[in-house]
Amino acid sequence: MKKLTLLLFIVCCLVRLSAQQDTIQLGEARLSDAYLSFSENRAQQLISDSIMIRNGSSLTSLLNFNSLIYLKENGAGMVASAAFRGTTAAQTAVVWNGININSRMLGQTDFNTVNPLTYDNLIIRAGGGSIAYGSGAIGGSVHLNNEFKYKKGLEGQFYTAYGSFDTYAANFKTNWSDEQISLMLNLNRAGSDNDYKYPNSNQKNLNGKYYNNSISVAAAYRINSKNELRMMGNIFDGERQFSLISPNALPTAYHDYNSRSMLEWRAKSGRIFSDLKLVQLSENFRYYPNIHSNLYEHGSAESWIAKYDFNYKIKNIQWGLVADYDYTETKGSSIVFAKRNTASAGLLFKHRLWRSLIYEASIRKEFSDSYQPPFLYSLALSWQVLPFYEVGFNTSKNFRMPTFNDLFWPGSGNPDLKPELSSQFEISNQLTIKNLKIHLNAYYNRVSELIQWIPAGSISVPENVGKVKIKGIEVLLGYDWQLNHHHLDLDLSYAYTQSMNEILKKQLIYVPFHKATASVGYSHKRFSTYYQWMYNGEVYTDSKNTRKLGDYQLSNLGIEWNFGLERNFNLGIQVRNLWNEAYQNVMNRQMPGKNYNVYINLKF
Repeated sequence: MKKLTLLLFIVCCLVRLSAQQDTIQLGEARLSDAYLSFSENRAQQLISDSIMIRNGSSLTSLLNFNSLIYLKENGAGMVASAAFRGTTAAQTAVVWNGININSRMLGQTDFNTVNPLTYDNLIIRAGGGSIAYGSGAIGGSVHLNNEFKYKKGLEGQFYTAYGSFDTYAANFKTNWSDEQISLMLNLNRAGSDNDYKYPNSNQKNLNGKYYNNSISVAAAYRINSKNELRMMGNIFDGERQFSLISPNALPTAYHDYNSRSMLEWRAKSGRIFSDLKLVQLSENFRYYPNIHSNLYEHGSAESWIAKYDFNYKIKNIQWGLVADYDYTETKGSSIVFAKRNTASAGLLFKHRLWRSLIYEASIRKEFSDSYQPPFLYSLALSWQVLPFYEVGFNTSKNFRMPTFNDLFWPGSGNPDLKPELSSQFEISNQLTIKNLKIHLNAYYNRVSELIQWIPAGSISVPENVGKVKIKGIEVLLGYDWQLNHHHLDLDLSYAYTQSMNEILKKQLIYVPFHKATASVGYSHKRFSTYYQWMYNGEVYTDSKNTRKLGDYQLSNLGIEWNFGLERNFNLGIQVRNLWNEAYQNVMNRQMPGKNYNVYINLKF
């Protein structure tokens, strides 16, 4: 704490304070994901930077308390995966500035390797999105976006936090821009000894230490009023010791090194908008089965992607074309060498028939040398029935390609695998009455050709054997009230999800029937306080539903003070897991009880 205080004092002496701005606009001229603006008829939840700050450097915690996505962790800070609308971990796409970055080897993203403070905003998009984002966007997608600003001069943000179990985080973000150039830099470091005691027990978490570093750079140059060049890059380096199930187990560790880079050319002339992206993705890991030995298993994947978006708008009609090419090669201890070529083309159409009625239609076809890609489609309709009531409908066909492990694992891989297919239907309702907003969504999703690894003698092999029928409802409520210097905001959400294996007639493992969240915040002048609550229902841990983990609820309580002449110096104190709940969201992986966190956020 002395080091953090000294660092804060130095920063305060060096910077000039100015106003904090949390307003975010999602115009296509600012984001690098044009499809988010094109597809208006889908539920999209925006999480701004002010909400990110309260959950620090943990994307897992941020989504747990601010979305209906269920996330499971193999212990605090360990591997974290998502179940979005009852789907599997590989059926949620993570999209970085318009590019799907799910692992080419595993087909999913570890949410504890993504630091949300690196990005300007985060968007959660429910439902299928394979037309624009390809494989894995079945249950939904999580979008990590950077924004480019012009004519803002020098701006910056410094965030630091320290808490229980010697947990720390520090993030520095700065932007500089004039009329033609926009530059961004983000540096982040987080880690923890993670040696927490289990609630109601004398045991504690062993071998749970972790750290991670990330650096992001971005630059944009306005060539003229019609053309803009952008460059973005991100490097993540992290190491985790995997928490032990028992004190006598061998201590293991895992090292990640991932990088992403993008060169983008955006052109806009009258009714035409085009966006060309050239992208390189790299993922590397080392797994140490015994940290006291130098022996390790390793793997790497390199991808080169070209993606082109074209939009043409005339009056109330908008056409879009999306085309991409992806070449990926992987190698490692288990796969000596494998490669894959994939190309696709899609056509999008949107028409505002009347002021109150919009409909969309899209198709996409993919081509690959490793599997037989499906033909995809998407239809959507949005109708403003009354000034305060809107109804929507959408349906789509989506897919997930087999991973490199599925196709090429030595002695077990199956090159004849088919992609997983999904047919989805959704009805949405939105009611707005003054300061109150209510969303009610009902959906149905049928997944076929589900890939599962099944025993075959002394080994297991992947086969297309599964069929899953998913149906659910979601209710979201938001209320905002302000009187003079008093401000109150309330958010509630609830999801019921039934995700049944059609053969076994059983709920999928680690998919809760019920999830609910609530948050309430109150502020008066320089003081604010907030309370976060989350409930996860029980989950089954085996396919026959004979074993399960009980339900649990977590609460966080926070208090913040704003300092400085323009209130842009923020000090916060949190109590996490306020009621010291003993819980697991993965079998035999105990999570921490009550713990504390202090954070400082400064904008200049």
